[in-house]
Amino acid sequence: MNTMVFDIETVPDVDLGRRLYSLVDLDDADVARAMSFRRLQESGSEFLPLYQHRVVAISVVLNAGGRLRVWSLGDVDSDEGDLIRRFYDGVEQYGPELVSWNGGGFDLPVLHYRALLHGVPAPRYWETGDEDRSFRYNNYLSRFHWRHIDVMDVLSGFQPRARAGLDAIAVMLGYPGKMGMGGDQVWTVFQEGGIEAIRHYCETDVLNTYLVFLRFQHMRGQLDDAGLAIELDRVRDLLAASGQPHLEAFLAAWTDGATGEPA
Repeated sequence: MNTMVFDIETVPDVDLGRRLYSLVDLDDADVARAMSFRRLQESGSEFLPLYQHRVVAISVVLNAGGRLRVWSLGDVDSDEGDLIRRFYDGVEQYGPELVSWNGGGFDLPVLHYRALLHGVPAPRYWETGDEDRSFRYNNYLSRFHWRHIDVMDVLSGFQPRARAGLDAIAVMLGYPGKMGMGGDQVWTVFQEGGIEAIRHYCETDVLNTYLVFLRFQHMRGQLDDAGLAIELDRVRDLLAASGQPHLEAFLAAWTDGATGEPA
């Protein structure tokens, strides 16, 4: 089966915030602050409800037909609807196993709400066996099926108290972890016009996820020692040949998790 690892980056949907809370006279920054403050009052956390997140980047590692690629969907000028449409088109075209880190708790529900907003059809993604019986016991929607593997959720044994962050697990294994920024900086960078930097950051996050996933596949017996080494070398070769500074920097920061020496 083809494998599509994905990650999204989001910012507050300030247009929705204006409509929901009658904030028509405020600029974007003030609307976002008001949204966060209201959420803090309601829940004790400033983290916005998932439907209030606007998707500004979707990055993918695709292993299909013997070819490995990493890129961000669309371009810097693509609107949210186009990004989401491209994501679900990939599911339709490749029928992949989807892989994420916390995708079940964040990325996919955000994509559900925003696809609903933009009228994006995704029949293959929503299939549960009515049209294709092979999806009855293995589909993208069930938490315990394998067409979508939320690596964080699986490794934690589906126990919230056992969850770990991608950055920590990636660094533990010798991978670079967060590079360039953190998720809490995306809104600030976006306001400054730094969508290209956000896309690059998202690509390094999805690479971390893919590398952790390969180690998980080895642990569960889907890759033997030789197979794991081959797949890791494919990633190294991809990064070395990319000609993209952020991917070359990722390769340079990649170490052996046991020794801390360059991998």
